[in-house]
Amino acid sequence: MKREEKAGVVQELSDRFATAKLAVLADYRGLTVSSMQQLRRELRDSSAELKVAKNTLLGRAIQGTPFEPLSGHLQGNTALTLSEDPVAPAKVLVKFAKDNPKLVIKTAVLDGRELRPEDLTALSKLPGINELRAQFLGLLQAVPTGFVRVLNGVPQKAVYLLQAIKEQKEQTN
Repeated sequence: MKREEKAGVVQELSDRFATAKLAVLADYRGLTVSSMQQLRRELRDSSAELKVAKNTLLGRAIQGTPFEPLSGHLQGNTALTLSEDPVAPAKVLVKFAKDNPKLVIKTAVLDGRELRPEDLTALSKLPGINELRAQFLGLLQAVPTGFVRVLNGVPQKAVYLLQAIKEQKEQTN
């Protein structure tokens, strides 16, 4: 690889690091090409990207970024996953690593903080952004709905009371 190509790869990786919130390093030694393609497809569906680059180029790209804690784990075969959404790719990687034991998650960095593989597993159990939005929307709808039910309860009880008085008068007559 020529020096210009290396500089281009480092610049491309640096640009990706600038927009990412989560970076995960994994050892992919022993995975087949088809399983790597499947992992890339699943990560792409969750708005993440899987990159394989030389460790020295990755090390240069993370210098001066919040992802510098990754530099201590750049040995062997290294696959890098970058994403703006931290939960969705974590779910994909943890599930894939569980199904394919040859994929070993080394470490991750989320907003400048290093995560162990156990931390990434815990992160994968959190609800995703769409699930959180749905829960928030449900919460926003629950408050006015409850308020309307309370307001509706007073006239409804008055109608039940009038109905009971009517039935009582009909029985006495």
